[in-house]
Amino acid sequence: MGSEVQYRICEVGEETIPQLRELAWVIFPHTYRTMLSPEQIDYMMDMMYSERAILWQMRERGDRYFFLLRTIDDQEEPIGYLSVRPDGERTYHLEKLYTLPSVRGLGLGCMLFDHARKVASEWAGGKACRLELNVNRDNPAVGFYLRMGMHQAGRGDFPIGQGYYMTDYIMAIDIPEKQ
Repeated sequence: MGSEVQYRICEVGEETIPQLRELAWVIFPHTYRTMLSPEQIDYMMDMMYSERAILWQMRERGDRYFFLLRTIDDQEEPIGYLSVRPDGERTYHLEKLYTLPSVRGLGLGCMLFDHARKVASEWAGGKACRLELNVNRDNPAVGFYLRMGMHQAGRGDFPIGQGYYMTDYIMAIDIPEKQ
Protein backbone atom coordinates (compact mmCIF):
# COMPACT_ATOMS: atom_id res chain seq x y z
CA MET A 1 0.00 0.00 0.00
CA GLY A 2 1.34 3.45 -0.92
CA SER A 3 2.08 6.22 1.50
CA GLU A 4 -0.54 8.88 2.06
CA VAL A 5 0.50 12.30 0.81
CA GLN A 6 -0.76 15.35 2.63
CA TYR A 7 -0.40 19.04 1.82
CA ARG A 8 -0.67 22.10 3.99
CA ILE A 9 0.17 25.78 3.83
CA CYS A 10 2.01 27.53 6.65
CA GLU A 11 3.41 31.01 7.06
CA VAL A 12 7.14 31.57 6.58
CA GLY A 13 8.87 33.27 9.48
CA GLU A 14 12.23 34.99 9.43
CA GLU A 15 13.81 31.82 10.85
CA THR A 16 12.82 29.86 7.72
CA ILE A 17 14.15 32.35 5.16
CA PRO A 18 17.10 30.03 4.36
CA GLN A 19 14.63 27.26 3.38
CA LEU A 20 12.66 29.74 1.27
CA ARG A 21 15.80 30.91 -0.51
CA GLU A 22 16.90 27.33 -1.19
CA LEU A 23 13.50 26.49 -2.69
CA ALA A 24 13.48 29.70 -4.77
CA TRP A 25 16.92 28.83 -6.20
CA VAL A 26 15.43 25.58 -7.52
CA ILE A 27 12.12 26.95 -8.80
CA PHE A 28 12.74 30.48 -10.12
CA PRO A 29 15.64 29.76 -12.53
CA HIS A 30 13.83 26.69 -13.89
CA THR A 31 10.60 28.63 -14.41
CA TYR A 32 12.25 31.49 -16.32
CA ARG A 33 15.02 29.58 -18.12
CA THR A 34 13.36 30.07 -21.54
CA MET A 35 12.10 33.62 -20.91
CA LEU A 36 15.09 35.40 -19.37
CA SER A 37 18.85 35.34 -19.81
CA PRO A 38 20.92 33.57 -17.13
CA GLU A 39 22.36 36.99 -16.22
CA GLN A 40 18.90 38.48 -15.67
CA ILE A 41 17.85 35.46 -13.61
CA ASP A 42 20.92 35.89 -11.38
CA TYR A 43 20.22 39.61 -11.04
CA MET A 44 16.57 39.01 -10.15
CA MET A 45 17.44 36.25 -7.67
CA ASP A 46 19.65 38.70 -5.78
CA MET A 47 17.12 41.53 -6.12
CA MET A 48 14.16 39.47 -4.87
CA TYR A 49 15.56 36.52 -2.93
CA SER A 50 18.67 37.65 -1.07
CA GLU A 51 18.19 37.47 2.68
CA ARG A 52 18.26 41.27 2.93
CA ALA A 53 15.62 41.60 0.16
CA ILE A 54 13.25 39.12 1.81
CA LEU A 55 13.70 40.75 5.23
CA TRP A 56 12.93 44.16 3.69
CA GLN A 57 9.85 42.74 1.94
CA MET A 58 8.58 41.24 5.21
CA ARG A 59 9.52 44.04 7.62
CA GLU A 60 9.08 47.18 5.51
CA ARG A 61 6.64 46.37 2.73
CA GLY A 62 4.43 44.00 4.69
CA ASP A 63 4.79 40.87 2.53
CA ARG A 64 3.56 37.64 4.05
CA TYR A 65 5.23 34.49 2.73
CA PHE A 66 3.76 31.00 2.90
CA PHE A 67 5.19 27.55 2.21
CA LEU A 68 3.26 24.78 0.54
CA LEU A 69 4.39 21.70 2.45
CA ARG A 70 4.09 18.07 1.41
CA THR A 71 4.17 15.26 3.97
CA ILE A 72 4.97 11.67 3.02
CA ASP A 73 5.73 9.05 5.70
CA ASP A 74 6.07 11.73 8.38
CA GLN A 75 8.65 13.57 6.26
CA GLU A 76 7.61 17.16 5.52
CA GLU A 77 9.22 19.26 2.83
CA PRO A 78 8.46 22.60 1.18
CA ILE A 79 7.41 22.18 -2.46
CA GLY A 80 6.08 25.65 -3.22
CA TYR A 81 5.68 29.17 -1.89
CA LEU A 82 3.52 32.22 -2.11
CA SER A 83 3.77 35.86 -1.04
CA VAL A 84 1.09 38.52 -0.77
CA ARG A 85 1.38 42.17 0.25
CA PRO A 86 -0.87 45.19 0.77
CA ASP A 87 -0.91 47.52 -2.24
CA GLY A 88 -3.36 50.32 -1.55
CA GLU A 89 -6.83 50.57 -0.09
CA ARG A 90 -8.36 47.08 -0.20
CA THR A 91 -5.94 46.15 -2.98
CA TYR A 92 -3.42 43.38 -2.47
CA HIS A 93 -0.59 42.14 -4.65
CA LEU A 94 0.11 38.48 -5.22
CA GLU A 95 3.86 38.88 -5.45
CA LYS A 96 4.97 35.26 -5.86
CA LEU A 97 3.28 31.89 -6.47
CA TYR A 98 5.55 29.00 -7.39
CA THR A 99 5.69 25.21 -7.08
CA LEU A 100 8.43 22.74 -7.89
CA PRO A 101 8.27 21.60 -11.53
CA SER A 102 7.79 18.00 -10.35
CA VAL A 103 4.44 18.80 -8.68
CA ARG A 104 2.90 21.02 -11.36
CA GLY A 105 -0.43 19.81 -12.70
CA LEU A 106 -1.61 18.40 -9.35
CA GLY A 107 -3.88 21.34 -8.45
CA LEU A 108 -1.42 22.71 -5.90
CA GLY A 109 -1.18 26.08 -7.64
CA CYS A 110 -4.95 26.36 -7.19
CA MET A 111 -4.49 25.63 -3.49
CA LEU A 112 -1.91 28.42 -3.20
CA PHE A 113 -4.04 30.84 -5.24
CA ASP A 114 -7.07 30.17 -3.02
CA HIS A 115 -4.88 30.87 0.01
CA ALA A 116 -3.80 34.21 -1.50
CA ARG A 117 -7.46 35.15 -1.99
CA LYS A 118 -8.19 34.20 1.62
CA VAL A 119 -5.27 36.31 2.93
CA ALA A 120 -6.43 39.32 0.89
CA SER A 121 -10.00 38.93 2.15
CA GLU A 122 -8.80 38.68 5.76
CA TRP A 123 -6.68 41.82 5.35
CA ALA A 124 -9.73 43.61 3.94
CA GLY A 125 -11.76 42.57 6.98
CA GLY A 126 -14.11 40.56 4.78
CA LYS A 127 -14.99 43.60 2.66
CA ALA A 128 -14.79 43.47 -1.12
CA CYS A 129 -11.21 43.80 -2.32
CA ARG A 130 -8.95 43.24 -5.31
CA LEU A 131 -6.02 40.90 -5.78
CA GLU A 132 -3.54 41.84 -8.50
CA LEU A 133 -0.33 40.36 -9.82
CA ASN A 134 2.27 40.88 -12.49
CA VAL A 135 3.09 37.93 -14.73
CA ASN A 136 5.62 37.74 -17.55
CA ARG A 137 3.74 37.97 -20.84
CA ASP A 138 5.55 34.87 -22.14
CA ASN A 139 4.84 32.80 -19.02
CA PRO A 140 2.44 29.86 -19.51
CA ALA A 141 1.11 30.77 -16.04
CA VAL A 142 -0.97 33.48 -17.77
CA GLY A 143 -3.42 30.70 -18.72
CA PHE A 144 -3.48 29.46 -15.12
CA TYR A 145 -4.39 32.89 -13.78
CA LEU A 146 -7.14 33.27 -16.39
CA ARG A 147 -8.55 29.89 -15.29
CA MET A 148 -8.47 31.15 -11.69
CA GLY A 149 -10.86 33.94 -12.70
CA MET A 150 -8.38 36.75 -13.16
CA HIS A 151 -8.52 39.13 -16.11
CA GLN A 152 -5.87 41.19 -17.84
CA ALA A 153 -6.13 44.65 -16.29
CA GLY A 154 -3.06 46.13 -17.97
CA ARG A 155 0.43 45.53 -19.23
CA GLY A 156 3.77 47.20 -18.96
CA ASP A 157 7.50 47.06 -19.38
CA PHE A 158 8.88 47.76 -15.91
CA PRO A 159 12.58 48.67 -15.48
CA ILE A 160 14.20 46.73 -12.63
CA GLY A 161 17.79 47.98 -12.94
CA GLN A 162 20.95 47.02 -14.85
CA GLY A 163 19.03 47.60 -18.10
CA TYR A 164 16.61 44.76 -17.39
CA TYR A 165 12.84 44.95 -17.70
CA MET A 166 9.93 42.88 -16.51
CA THR A 167 7.57 42.63 -19.49
CA ASP A 168 4.36 41.79 -17.69
CA TYR A 169 0.64 41.59 -17.84
CA ILE A 170 -1.10 43.00 -14.80
CA MET A 171 -3.79 40.51 -13.84
CA ALA A 172 -6.61 41.18 -11.37
CA ILE A 173 -9.52 39.52 -9.65
CA ASP A 174 -12.19 41.22 -7.58
CA ILE A 175 -12.97 39.34 -4.39
CA PRO A 176 -16.55 39.85 -3.20
CA GLU A 177 -17.49 40.86 0.32
CA LYS A 178 -17.83 37.91 2.67
CA GLN A 179 -21.45 37.22 3.54
